[in-house]
Amino acid sequence: MSTILIADHHPITSEGIKSLLSQQNELNVIGNVTNGNDLSKSLRNHSPEVLVIEIDLPEINGITALRTIKTEFPRIRILVFSCHPEEMYALSAIKAGASGYLSKTASTESLYNAIQQVARGGIYLNKNITDKINSGATNGNGLIAKFKKLSTREMEVLNLLSNGKRNKDIAEALDINEKTVSTYKTRLLKKLKVDNLADLINQSRLLQLKIT
Repeated sequence: MSTILIADHHPITSEGIKSLLSQQNELNVIGNVTNGNDLSKSLRNHSPEVLVIEIDLPEINGITALRTIKTEFPRIRILVFSCHPEEMYALSAIKAGASGYLSKTASTESLYNAIQQVARGGIYLNKNITDKINSGATNGNGLIAKFKKLSTREMEVLNLLSNGKRNKDIAEALDINEKTVSTYKTRLLKKLKVDNLADLINQSRLLQLKIT
């Protein structure tokens, strides 16, 4: 039986996931938390095998927090279960240490499958995004292939830019200085092979199309 900890700042969502998973004999939900401080305490006190987490959890630093969790708790398997689009965040989450990424628009069956796959030591991404990754990887020129080359921090900067944030806002959100933000923007333009900020944002938004 796999032990599960749920981390989501929406109480109804958290309780709903807990209720669904509790119906499965092979899954044991040992708790649910709503913020980063409680998450750290629960990870230390309960040592769950699988953490199901929303990346917007308060008091943690988004996707970059996954790397910290894996460093402190290397045996834990992390499944990101998020409202954010998979094509925008999944690769970055896997790179940061997650074992899977699933959209909250997915079916209950997909959630079960994802948790079981992650608990067994596998990597879970839905078929559509896996196919697109493989397709882009064949020639290295596809949009997915380009995004796969971005670092976790570059992905975070790009997402904030696509949401209309200014350099100052991004610097405050990521706890870096504005000059560093400008450096990231230059790197993004080069890596995604675009000439201006508008085209950069358009490419970013192309990845935010919902996968059905």
